[in-house]
Amino acid sequence: MKVELKHQNGFHSFISNDRGHNISIDNTSSENPQGPSPMELLLMGVAGCSSIDIISILNKQKIKPDSLQIQVEGDRLEGQVPSLFTAIHAKVIVTGDVPADRLFRAAQLSFEKYCSVSKTLEHTAAITFSVTVNDTLHNKLQ
Repeated sequence: MKVELKHQNGFHSFISNDRGHNISIDNTSSENPQGPSPMELLLMGVAGCSSIDIISILNKQKIKPDSLQIQVEGDRLEGQVPSLFTAIHAKVIVTGDVPADRLFRAAQLSFEKYCSVSKTLEHTAAITFSVTVNDTLHNKLQ
């Protein structure tokens, strides 16, 4: 795995991987940010990694949600350098014919066992999650 950064101006840069995919990054303190910050990319990584795990687990069970959304929020140490994440919470939201207990278990397996991003961050941040199926919140196995 390899990435390359090419600085543009200010704090704005382009980053590409060895397969030719590109993103822009910037600093949130920039006047007109041209992309997410590196810390926002970490939260995006949590969402992306877990979505792949959850879809994979549900697919193996022949469960196909109509939609999947993951909202991730992170709390950071304020006024300290480095300003690490201390807590990360992911809200897994699906619609469709999805048993809540199966979704909860899939999310649990992702955050506690499979997601490399979450497992990397868990050393500095408490990572929690909740699941919502068809607008009903489920915080534990039923």
